[in-house]
Amino acid sequence: MRLLASLAVLPLVATADSTRPSPIAPTAAPAAAEAAWMRPAADPDTVPIKEWTVPWERSRPRDPFFDRKTGDVWFAGQVGNYVGRLNPKTGQFRRYELEDRALPHNVIVDADGTVWYAGNGNGHIGKMDPATGKVTRYPMPDSTVRDPHTLTIGTDGNLWFTAQRAGYVGRLDRATGAVKLVKIGSGARTLPYGIEVDSKGRAWVNEFGTNKIAVVEPGTLAVREYDLPHANARSRRIAVTPDDIVWYVDYARGYLGRLDPASGRVEEFAMPGGERARPYAMTKDDKGRLWFVETGVAPNRLVGFDPKTREFFSVTSIRSSTNAAGANTVRHMMYHAPTREIWFGTDANTIGRAVVP
Repeated sequence: MRLLASLAVLPLVATADSTRPSPIAPTAAPAAAEAAWMRPAADPDTVPIKEWTVPWERSRPRDPFFDRKTGDVWFAGQVGNYVGRLNPKTGQFRRYELEDRALPHNVIVDADGTVWYAGNGNGHIGKMDPATGKVTRYPMPDSTVRDPHTLTIGTDGNLWFTAQRAGYVGRLDRATGAVKLVKIGSGARTLPYGIEVDSKGRAWVNEFGTNKIAVVEPGTLAVREYDLPHANARSRRIAVTPDDIVWYVDYARGYLGRLDPASGRVEEFAMPGGERARPYAMTKDDKGRLWFVETGVAPNRLVGFDPKTREFFSVTSIRSSTNAAGANTVRHMMYHAPTREIWFGTDANTIGRAVVP
């Protein structure tokens, strides 16, 4: 794949600014698409993308997770209040209804094939038996923590999660069901958002309400915060590469950031889409490359970045069949190494798959 010479990469930015705006509101969901749509890899700088239209309109299907045991893809129907299941081979969908006001924000599947969801509307983590659909409910031990947000699996197999508006990070012990919570930062609106665990078991967290990134130690739950150099920075999603370097997307300013935990040094790279790129969903592949989605452009664009060369090397539009304007928002995605697939959901009511080189 040839490099995109026209995509400029900027050096370290360390400009301070005293203005701290509130995070930008998420894009509202547009009308649903009505049919599957596939974009071929027409040139070396695109990747093939296929989308399946979810049959339940305007339900905001999001955060799909590939089930390594069955080959199915599970996802959250946040607005529709369900957990969904897609068989990519047949295109068949199945819906699992949840309790009233669960409003699942995120779904993951553990090594045993158990499905977990974040009950963002009423303060619980749900464990679903994929064979029966039966849900075991784990409520938050603090009733003020009402919005479990994004889940991830730690190196020990236990679950970590953010609670955005409550301002907490939590850990759920799968063996006992015990939930422990830790407050992130001292401000009223730190808004912990994305979360990922490094090789040492530490949980790295975007503070979407501030210009900070936090890390939580697995043993003590002690929290340390790293300041980003620009006061207007608002990181939203996060990825940790195999060398334990922390990468993030700055949604407010249109940058990709690199944080070295050892030194605290931050480097930033201007997005191909510019300051209004609104980078959101983010993941890494098994080559250590980063993939993210620019949601401030229409249509959204899947962008690849290679940390070794410090270059953006791929840009692909994400379209949904009948959504002519391309208006969309891709909020979260995951990478499945054996098939080299990135899975994502869209506000255009589709589940998408990109096959990366």
